[in-house]
Amino acid sequence: MSNIVDINNSVSRFGKVAVLMGGWSAEREVSLSSGTAVLQALKAMGVDAHGVDVQKSTFIEQMNKANFDRAFNILHGPGGEDGVIQGVLQVLQIPVTGCGVMASAISMDKLRSKQLFEGAGIPTPAYLILEQDTDPGYVEATLGFPVMVKPALEGSSIGMTRVNEAEQLNDAYKLAAQYKSSVLAERWIEGSEYTIAILGDEALPVIKLETPHAFYDYDAKYKSDNTRYLCPCGLSQSEEQQLQRLALSAYRALGASGWGRVDIMCGEDGTPWVIELNTVPGMTDHSLVPMAAKAAGLSFGELVIKILEFTLSDIDSATVEVTEVTP
Repeated sequence: MSNIVDINNSVSRFGKVAVLMGGWSAEREVSLSSGTAVLQALKAMGVDAHGVDVQKSTFIEQMNKANFDRAFNILHGPGGEDGVIQGVLQVLQIPVTGCGVMASAISMDKLRSKQLFEGAGIPTPAYLILEQDTDPGYVEATLGFPVMVKPALEGSSIGMTRVNEAEQLNDAYKLAAQYKSSVLAERWIEGSEYTIAILGDEALPVIKLETPHAFYDYDAKYKSDNTRYLCPCGLSQSEEQQLQRLALSAYRALGASGWGRVDIMCGEDGTPWVIELNTVPGMTDHSLVPMAAKAAGLSFGELVIKILEFTLSDIDSATVEVTEVTP
């Protein structure tokens, strides 16, 4: 049996754990839902866990006063998933779940991620960076329609629009540009959508997503009861393994660690295309990582313990020494 199910039941070694949730991004409400689920699960497993609703003005003081031994980061979006919180915790010498500063920052930025994927030879859909005055005719000639227009620094499909014709491009750009980041137009891949959760350095069973919506948008992810999650995914064993290998390659290319989730589209001809890596995936009752973990034999409680376990093996690279420089 895979080592991912080898859960050590002794939880005292974790000490006092902060479950970081909320934050200030557009995904705040999703983070609060994920954080509540993680907090309840950790407590049920016997962990001394405490919820922390992260605010910019009080976070450092709160973490210092509470004497936390480690943190379970379930902050989604900018501020929590982009290296900011990871950097603060590194200075405070508090081990945290998930990726470090560099991998978090790169993975959160869809533009930088795609550039690295291309450099590593990982297939990702063609794209353009949009400006307010980008000629729709140029987009059509380069990518064709439809395209997906998205802000580079948001998750949960926030600010995303499927654009079917040139006349819709400007409105889609305006929506995405509200989120204060680069705006991408990405070639639309007609086919099937899959997601692969990664725990440590192992890909979990593949999940196929089916939705009656135009794409797997915010409502399909968190509200709709019509979204279908297929696990087993319906692929042959060799096809599923191919997607798992590709997901691990994308994960490693961005320097990820701990856990994450890679989203892949397969075109009608079967060609797989990596869309993005999520370094702090959702953990709500609609979320995909818990579904994949269950298929691998892990309960929700075992999953959160395993994610937290990765903080125990961290090399103490977080130690920062400050020395006085004498001129």
